Amino acid sequence: MTTWILSIIIDSAEEVRDKIKIVESWSRHFKTIRLKEVVMRATKIIGLAVAATMLLTASLALAQPWKGFRGSGNWGMGTPYQRMYNPATVETISGTVESVDKFTPMRGMYYGVHTTVKTEKESVSVHLGPGWFVERMDTKIEKGDKVEVKGSRVTIAGKPAIIAAEVKKGDNVLTLRDSTGIPAWSGWRR
Repeated sequence: MTTWILSIIIDSAEEVRDKIKIVESWSRHFKTIRLKEVVMRATKIIGLAVAATMLLTASLALAQPWKGFRGSGNWGMGTPYQRMYNPATVETISGTVESVDKFTPMRGMYYGVHTTVKTEKESVSVHLGPGWFVERMDTKIEKGDKVEVKGSRVTIAGKPAIIAAEVKKGDNVLTLRDSTGIPAWSGWRR
């Protein structure tokens, strides 16, 4: 009888051992499932954070004040330099080009092209426009050319200057602005 009781105890112990193995297996399985859930939840949170950051960056970029066309080098409409052109002070001068130079009319602008034109009365600085525009034009203005310049007379840094709207050189015409002063390079039309 003791052998019979002993065999029941041994069988019971083996069953218990098998049940423990099953429980351990399920425990590992549930831990794996729980880990996957945690990873998926973390991925969603990171994705939402990235999307929110991109949305915030875009809204901040669009909220910046308008500074003209970025590619214009501050030669676009609405800049302080462009507002200096006054159709009421437009005049026409004739003379000989003494020099053609690069210049920067105001701080923060890309370089422009200006000439010094000697008339019968004076030598005056004539501002043609941004270098990236003037240098690509078919009509080239060079030292010694006889020109007729139509533009707005202004004072820049205490010196007289003309912001050119049109320069005639022989039969060629270099059109830089329309009659209201809107630059040809700006793409704006009324």
